[in-house]
Amino acid sequence: MKKEIHPDYHEINVIMTDGTEYKTRSTYGKEGDSLRLDIDPTCHPAWTGGNHRLLDTGGQLARFNKRFEQFGLK
Repeated sequence: MKKEIHPDYHEINVIMTDGTEYKTRSTYGKEGDSLRLDIDPTCHPAWTGGNHRLLDTGGQLARFNKRFEQFGLK
């Protein structure tokens, strides 16, 4: 393996949106820096499965349903 081509890999502190912290190794910042997350897996709907509804009044979803209603897709 070639020397001097790899980034500095060191330990940083990650701070979640709820205030919890953990240490990990990263190339971010310098040794001992803190990374504050704006979005994290404890609160973001992409990871928690959030409660959202698909609302569409006459848009793409309505056109799709109208086009394929004869197949029983709804």
